[in-house]
Parts: sequence; C-alpha cells; structure tokens
Amino acid sequence: FFFSLRGKIASRAKKRPPIMKIPSLLIGLMATREASCFAPSLPSPSPLLRSKSATVVVTAPSSNVIGFNPTTTQLFMGWGPDPIWSTGTVESNIQACPSGSCVSIKMKVEDGGGFIYPGQYVQVKVAGDDEAQPAFLAIASAPTGERPKPDPPKKKGKAAQVDADAAAGPEPAPAVPATWEFLVKKTDNNDWITSASAGSTYDVSQVMGGGFPVAENIDGFKYDFPTQNLLLFATGSGISPIRSAIESEQLGISTGDKGGRTCTLYYGVRTVDDMPYVSKFPEWEALGVQVVPVVSQPDVVCESGAVWGGRTGYVQNALEEDGVAIPRNSGALMCGVKGMCESVKSMLEDAGVFEGRVLTNF
Repeated sequence: FFFSLRGKIASRAKKRPPIMKIPSLLIGLMATREASCFAPSLPSPSPLLRSKSATVVVTAPSSNVIGFNPTTTQLFMGWGPDPIWSTGTVESNIQACPSGSCVSIKMKVEDGGGFIYPGQYVQVKVAGDDEAQPAFLAIASAPTGERPKPDPPKKKGKAAQVDADAAAGPEPAPAVPATWEFLVKKTDNNDWITSASAGSTYDVSQVMGGGFPVAENIDGFKYDFPTQNLLLFATGSGISPIRSAIESEQLGISTGDKGGRTCTLYYGVRTVDDMPYVSKFPEWEALGVQVVPVVSQPDVVCESGAVWGGRTGYVQNALEEDGVAIPRNSGALMCGVKGMCESVKSMLEDAGVFEGRVLTNF
C-alpha cells in the first residue's frame, strides 16, 4: 500500500489536510499524566481527563506514525572505533512516558567536548566489567562541544609553514564536564541501565559517529539551492537524536512568519502512553518545528485514560497523505525502525528529493 501511491506524493503536497496546532494535544496528554503523577501539574483540571467509566477524545495535529515494535532492536550507528572508557555518573532517572516503556536518564560525563553534532552516540556499560555488553545510546540532549571552524584558504611559502607550525603547536583543549540525557527503551536485558539510581556510575565511551551531516548535505549548494523544507522522521526511542537536532540550533529553521527554512516532525509511537517528550512539543513548535504525532494502535486502552483523536497508522502514511513541497529543495533526517527508514527514504527519493539529502545518523 505504501508504495503503490508514492509516485503521487509530490503532487499531493498541495492537497495536504489542514494541520491542527499542538496545544490541544499537549493539554490532553499532560492532563492525563497529571492524574497519574507523571507530568508537571497544570494550573487547573483539564476537561480532557477521564475516569475509567468516562470516554474522552484527545485531539491532536493530523499525522501518522510507525508504532515501535518492542521486539525490534534500534541501531543508531555503526560499530565505530574501540571504546576509550571514562566514568559517567547518573544524576537522575525518571519515567519518560506514562506506559513506563522507556526512561530518561541524565548522566554527568567527564568531558562533553567531543559531542559536537546531533546524532552522535556513546557506548555505556557496567563500570569495571570488561566482559559486560555495552549499550549503544544516541545522546538526546543538544551538543555540548564546540564545532570546529572551517579551514582557512591554503597559503604558500613561509606563510604556509607558519600555519603548519601553528596547527601542530596548541595543546588539546582541557576536558569540560557536561550532563547528557539519554532516552532508553526498556527491554528484557537492559535493567542494569534502565533501573539506574542517582549517584550510580557507569563506563562511558568517547563520543562516536559523525551524527547527521547537516552542514554538508542540507546547507550550501552541493545539490541545488540550500534546503528550504526540512522533514524529520522518528519512531519510538528514535526520537532521541532527532530531539538533539531540533535543540542544537544547527538546523537553520525559521520561526514565525519570517520565511526561510520550514521544518516538520513526523513522530510515530504505538500508543498515546508510549509517547515521550510531549511537554517539549510546544518548545519545538516555538523553534519553528511543526510536530505531527502518529499512533499506530489507537484502540489500545491506555492506563492513563487518554484516548487518541489524532492521525493514526504509520509515518509512511502521513508522508504519503501530506506530500512533499518542492522536493528539489527538501531534505530529511530520520531515526527509527529499519522498515520506516527504508520506506520513507524510497518515497522521498521517488518524489524527487536528492538521495544525499535523506540523512540518517548511522
């Protein structure tokens, strides 16, 4: 079904359904979370709360999302170099969504200077256990290191020698401690990290991977004019590096009615209760990101009492329904289950988006 109509995806951009604003979704979900002692309290009770005997529909922006398959392993990266271990100390570990299917961990690391691009990751394992199997975790917070400056134009003669000497001279920058956030989905064998308590320590590798190559492929004139329409796709805990990208200030997104680069996030989860970062949606909208949540199993009864009234299905459905405006000047970042990434990539390329502008962080 996904592929039979994807050739029409670009033409459907003009026919996309109207998008509702995020506040109605946020109010409903935060209200139900307040009732279950999950989220910050609201000033007054919300009419979107419901008891076991009442039915309330939470309305949301139209969109479709891929449900996260708990039996599917998400791999955000390649294996990378051999890890160099340092100590990470847990500052907090809280439930990240009402279902409890994932947790949000804040961890203080000895040096955050290597984290310079959204989409980078680290390995984390039990402290001091050389036989322990590490977890590969994409960093969910904004980069904490400083991006390198562009190389200056090459010089000749004595000036070139001076530059070469200067390049070899400076000492490495001193370590700067930082606090990173991780969104970790609970599995049958990762209780050692998902149940971490404040003050516990873990071995953390150096930052790995190149992250999303935004500057190279989204900005500039490598393929055409700089990208004017940026699309973000995530499923389940794959929202981690996408959140990092949104909050990195590296996407060049325009806010308000100023024109410039637009941005839409399609975020897929299984149920309403499996959706982390709901409280951040208004912040992302303020940064210029249109948030389009999608629920793949809206009929599942949620313990929080929330009932989904937004778009349903999968991320691919939402993309096929909305289309792509100006494919030649569009780009995409994605992270999530393999099927979603492959389908969305194929659909975007068939619509006319340059292959090199469809980016993953692995």
